[in-house]
Amino acid sequence: MIELTRELIDRAEQAGVKLEIVDGLPMWEGFPAVRHQREVFRIQQTIRRIAASVQTTADDSPCCFFHYSDIYVRFSDGSLKRPDIAIFCTEDIEQEDAVTALPEAVIEVISPGFEAKDLDIGARFYQAHGVKDVIVFDPRTLVVLHLRQSGAERLISPVTLDLRCGCQVTV
Repeated sequence: MIELTRELIDRAEQAGVKLEIVDGLPMWEGFPAVRHQREVFRIQQTIRRIAASVQTTADDSPCCFFHYSDIYVRFSDGSLKRPDIAIFCTEDIEQEDAVTALPEAVIEVISPGFEAKDLDIGARFYQAHGVKDVIVFDPRTLVVLHLRQSGAERLISPVTLDLRCGCQVTV
């Protein structure tokens, strides 16, 4: 299955599309436009540790924040997602293939025509797999949806959010 997935990913990239596999279903998306990439970069630049926060990892070491854009993450059920921004507490995720560590938080920037992928399918999927903070941003409407296990908030950008992992981001 992994070899087949790697081959499909390579073929998709050669064709100019991103491939995700969610609950066994392939989902295709064109490569992001400049506006999308600009928003991802802008948001990534605002990720900061909350000064009063001292979150620790499972082995009680301080939680350090590492964020990556557009990397493949393989979830425990074999699903393969490519979040616009994934935030981790550990840098120890260097892998040649998809990352298997669970992100602490995920930020998705909606591209026109792919709203359902990020809002309906992706957001629920991330929550079901234990991602603590899921943020979906629509740069056309400036709507920010912040999802946690405790509920959802609908906000308007620009807004600064404190994430459960102990960092802050401005969307």
